Amino acid sequence: MPEGPSIILMKENLQPFVGQQVTEASGNAQFDKEPFVGQTLLEVRTFGKQTYLVFENAAIRIHLLMFGSYSIDEQTKPDKSLRLSLIFPKGGMYFYTCSVKAVEPEFLSSIDWEADVMSDQWDPEKAEQKLRSHPKMMVCDALMDQNIFSGVGNIIKNEVLFRIGVQPESLLGNLPAKKRKELIAEARNYSFDFLKWKREFVLKKHWLAHTRSICPVCGQKLIKKQTGTGKRRSFYCEKDQKLY
Repeated sequence: MPEGPSIILMKENLQPFVGQQVTEASGNAQFDKEPFVGQTLLEVRTFGKQTYLVFENAAIRIHLLMFGSYSIDEQTKPDKSLRLSLIFPKGGMYFYTCSVKAVEPEFLSSIDWEADVMSDQWDPEKAEQKLRSHPKMMVCDALMDQNIFSGVGNIIKNEVLFRIGVQPESLLGNLPAKKRKELIAEARNYSFDFLKWKREFVLKKHWLAHTRSICPVCGQKLIKKQTGTGKRRSFYCEKDQKLY
């Protein structure tokens, strides 16, 4: 599943279509696409792992899920996986094997934009309040909770926990205040590192824990385990990451 930084890159790739009118709309997404023909794309907004194509009278929400993809100006996959295509005077955008829904403009005002770790509106104090309200939650679940850290996925989770030296099954209520603040800060810091490395095509070279087998600090074998309520893969060092 693409994480927040990858969605930021998608937004940048879609930006040239802003200000253009839709000339054709098709695909097997389950909503009426005809009303979007003739509408102007006003803005591309992102919230964590979601992208919003904002038009005059409505918006389209795109979530790539686990295996979704997109292309610009040319179709690259079989039509049966095409959820949505929007054609403009100067090209087109195509979305495959993903969730595509039409939403009312009012829906955008209900989103907690301050929960997006890569947004200028990100509010670390609000994130801390949310963490404090879930003392029995594992830190691995907290990082993956899109209501707290929108945009954080499994890669960021594993790398953040390695950076701050905390095991994924630690409970939020047991974390010292300093570690809780480190958790919040590094969720944002690593997301921007992720974006930088993704642009440079060197992201995997910088992974310290995710999918690795040996700890780069002590040389001990890393633990690979499904953790949390979501049973997502965690990679961590029992020696250099503390269980709280």
